[in-house]
Amino acid sequence: TTNGFRIYNCEPYRETFRRTFNRGGGIGYVEMLFRCNLLALVGGGSNPRYPPNKVMIWDDHQNKCIGELSFRQRVIAVKLRRDRVVVALLSRVYVYRFSDLALLDQFNTLNNPKGLLALSPSSSSTVLACPSITRGHVRVELYDARKSTLIPAHEAELGAIALNESGSKIATCSEKGTLIRVYETHSGSKLRELRRGTERAEIQSLCFSQTSEWMACTSDKGTVHIFSLEDKPDNGAGGSSQGGQIEGKGSVGDTGDAKETQNALELERQSR
Repeated sequence: TTNGFRIYNCEPYRETFRRTFNRGGGIGYVEMLFRCNLLALVGGGSNPRYPPNKVMIWDDHQNKCIGELSFRQRVIAVKLRRDRVVVALLSRVYVYRFSDLALLDQFNTLNNPKGLLALSPSSSSTVLACPSITRGHVRVELYDARKSTLIPAHEAELGAIALNESGSKIATCSEKGTLIRVYETHSGSKLRELRRGTERAEIQSLCFSQTSEWMACTSDKGTVHIFSLEDKPDNGAGGSSQGGQIEGKGSVGDTGDAKETQNALELERQSR
């Protein structure tokens, strides 16, 4: 908000807490560490409380910042888990250890004004996904396996990405917003194609269910689409699935290719 932040519970949906700073100052981005007292804050608005190029680690029990990360560019997105802080700038991603904010990894991305970034929440695996340096491609870092996967998801610019809880699957859509694809992160193989509709739309969020049996998608069309991921697997053959929806139509959409290039992956590694 223009003078603090608010926290909402999803089920039941209600506001559970709000923090209003006495001296004011806007907050443009908030990321909460699961359901605990630690948050990442980035200043925003016409009168930002903190510089937009800094990530402030806020402890709400102590009512103060306990750490900060500074950058030369504006911070666009932040993701947290108990052992990692991941920050997306316009064309670069930084990975830090949470306990001491030591830099662990960094790499370049294509221009990423939406701050597309996904981090697996499960403590059993550490998987990070973001745009690669190639249009429509997704870079997946599987840190436990010490492996990078480059997925040629779409021909157009990426519109949204999401990992499931374990980080074994990733969902992607392009800026066209008509087709969602689901991939296996370790191999990069395509598992499903989910057709949202024929009209161009901005996908506002993608989300797997906790068991990865379902996929939800919201857009600026005012609709929510729910897809089953269990029946008729694609197996990379280009099949598709029509999802259920709330308000709106669902049909065929975006087409993309599978031109995976080893050269692009080599460029990714060289840019680190």
